[in-house]
Amino acid sequence: MYDLPYHKENDPKIVQAFIKQYPFAFLSGCTAQGIPVATQVPLFLEKDQEKQILSGHIMKGTAHHKAFLENQNVLAIFTGKHTYVSGTWYSNPNTPSTWNYMSVHMMGKIRFVNEAGLENILRKTSAHFENDDLTSPTVFDNLPESFKERVMHAIVGFEISVTQVDTVFKLSQDRDRESYNNIIKMLKLQGDDSQEIAREMERRLEQLFPDVE
Repeated sequence: MYDLPYHKENDPKIVQAFIKQYPFAFLSGCTAQGIPVATQVPLFLEKDQEKQILSGHIMKGTAHHKAFLENQNVLAIFTGKHTYVSGTWYSNPNTPSTWNYMSVHMMGKIRFVNEAGLENILRKTSAHFENDDLTSPTVFDNLPESFKERVMHAIVGFEISVTQVDTVFKLSQDRDRESYNNIIKMLKLQGDDSQEIAREMERRLEQLFPDVE
């Protein structure tokens, strides 16, 4: 991971909000023989006392399911908006261009749960993604029993006990104020992803460049 202190996000509340906003993560690991595997899956973050727990479900019998059974060490990568930043937008334009982005990496150990645990995960996650609307016909408890009986045997639930969290919120924090403001201005003229990065940079402007009295 790109590892510079001024590109870190150290506020746990901001990290948790980021995961809630971008829950569709890359979940990766390796087989016992060191062959890499990965899948994409929505993950639900909870806190159990002082531990952070990620939960979700995957199809049984896939390459990644078999690998996670062999090797419990996994990495979940949550990614947000990202955008190209031209060096011509800096106060010194004779500078290489770059890319601004936000990403959270969570490492931990995966544990597969029994059928009751799977039901609990599906109940919590379906309610969560339906904005806790328990009347929604798609939340777990409202699904037809025939459907649940047909699909439950094909999936498996899991929990990941998070052991390490790394972040990169690379948002031009290492640039001077003139460059920073101009990057925001130029990103606002671009597409949706660029505009979201601009808004995130604006939220950090006062903290990065406090007015000197």
